[in-house]
Amino acid sequence: LDAGVVGRADARFGARPVAFVVLRPGARAGDVELRAHCSGRLARFETPDAFHVVDALPRNSSGKLLRLALREQLAGSSIPRRP
Repeated sequence: LDAGVVGRADARFGARPVAFVVLRPGARAGDVELRAHCSGRLARFETPDAFHVVDALPRNSSGKLLRLALREQLAGSSIPRRP
């Protein structure tokens, strides 16, 4: 339904993408399904290393995605790094 992507620091590449995903009501998807969805649409280096399913993305009153809030959420989470 909706997604936001932020970079997570990476020693090799500088940063790697991590996606925050809002699924459609009643939908279920895990890391494998989300990665497969992205791999057919994005270059390999653009495909997020990790996915975090959330109820809603933080937005301001104009509807703009608040990436800083996502970065803060990422910093305080235990979203695993891709090997």
